[in-house]
Amino acid sequence: MTDNAQTPASQPASDENHIITERREKLRKWRESGKSYPNDFVRENTAEKLDEFYGEKTKEELEAAAIAVAVAGRIMLKRVMGKASFATIQDLSGRIQIFVSRDGVGEESYTDFKQWDLGDIVGVAGTMMKTRTGELSVHASEIRLLSKALRPLPEKFHGLSDVEQKYRQRHLDLITNEQTRFTFVARSRMITSIRHYMTHHGFLEVETPMMHSIPGGAAAKPFTTHHNALDLDLFLRIAPELYLKRLVVGGFEKVFEVNRNFRNEGLSPRHNPEFTMMEFYEAYANYQSLMDFTEGLLRHAAREAMGLETFQYQGRELDLSKPFRRLTIVGAIHHHHPGYGFEELNDTGWLRKKLGELKVEVKPNAGLGTLQMQLFEETTEAEIWEPTFIIDYPTEVSPLARRSDSNPDITERFELFIVGREIANGFSELNDPEDQAARFLEQARAKEAGDEEAMFYDADYIRALEYGLPPTGGCGIGIDRLVMLLTDSPSIRDVILFPQMRPE
Repeated sequence: MTDNAQTPASQPASDENHIITERREKLRKWRESGKSYPNDFVRENTAEKLDEFYGEKTKEELEAAAIAVAVAGRIMLKRVMGKASFATIQDLSGRIQIFVSRDGVGEESYTDFKQWDLGDIVGVAGTMMKTRTGELSVHASEIRLLSKALRPLPEKFHGLSDVEQKYRQRHLDLITNEQTRFTFVARSRMITSIRHYMTHHGFLEVETPMMHSIPGGAAAKPFTTHHNALDLDLFLRIAPELYLKRLVVGGFEKVFEVNRNFRNEGLSPRHNPEFTMMEFYEAYANYQSLMDFTEGLLRHAAREAMGLETFQYQGRELDLSKPFRRLTIVGAIHHHHPGYGFEELNDTGWLRKKLGELKVEVKPNAGLGTLQMQLFEETTEAEIWEPTFIIDYPTEVSPLARRSDSNPDITERFELFIVGREIANGFSELNDPEDQAARFLEQARAKEAGDEEAMFYDADYIRALEYGLPPTGGCGIGIDRLVMLLTDSPSIRDVILFPQMRPE
């Protein structure tokens, strides 16, 4: 039995085991030939470029030109006939058809080719041609097996069990799913475009530690580890914020970092414990100028990665070209729920009653700002579709943000929501060391009371602030969630190459 079908076919487990046994026997014979796993084939062309350069040429023009090429890729389709056969190989750029004949490659190579399987990786040298039906092809004068696929390729992913498999075996997903390849190419382009945008605007890219002696910069439960040589417990970072602001203290006035954060939280379509953020800080900027900058950055990323600013997300239009709306927390709740009046939304008694009706747990010491925030998260956040900056967050839930000059109960902070998800979080940085120390103490008391996500008191950071942090604005942007938007991906697992999974 040989699995040289025209298209890949799904196989029951027993058939798959039989195929693997057959392929191992082919590998054994290949090893005996002394030609196994060569590393001297030089690829000179890709499928995409061949189509770009020669796709419009006529059959006669290609025959007259005798254009020599050398391609390589994985066999995805194969049609074996008598003295001549066809195969389609795939590289990262796309697919190209190969015409293989006994007269073209010789008796021995043609006999070998007929035994090769879907999924095998081959190198092909030859000339460009078009078939009678007009399909651009490579007329092979040499074809070599470069790597043997011992397992058969799945036909495609469909159904719950296969969705699980595509995340666990991303290599198979990339081989068989063009949309997946597109998603991760778009992700790479988007991150590259962000870096270019930042450096073009005078920002310096830096790297800060992944292991912290004190976790800080966000309200989240950290992962712990241990350094043996120092006999020291450390934490995987939950955010780079406090280190980046130390750099601003040191005189690096515009810095950014694109890297991983780690938060010991649950798994969901929008949460992965290991995720990518871009954080940036600018001296002599505030949260108002940061909103303008963030808006421009997101439009730029959409244009560079997708070529447009208006697109469909999960069947609904999303327009990044229009000015992003700006609403306070209370204003956003009232906008989406006009029945909630401003007087009620500023009444702690009414808020506690309403949250109780919604079965939201409320802490006994929760203040007005926390209650408003809980109601916003419960009733409004998921309803925000078009890009909207929610501004002026309560001081009690913003321990690193500067207080408003006009109202000390709120901070100069924003969060950007798109399609019901937080995409960015920024604020005018708190640069008063005594105010920061007092807020750290409040967080420490909350942690002692059992709040695992409350921040630690970071004395070294306070010492850095005491040298003087200029007025500064900072912002963090969730790269994974932004890629989800731009690639129409419903789950964060679709945009992380190797998402965290439960053990099989």
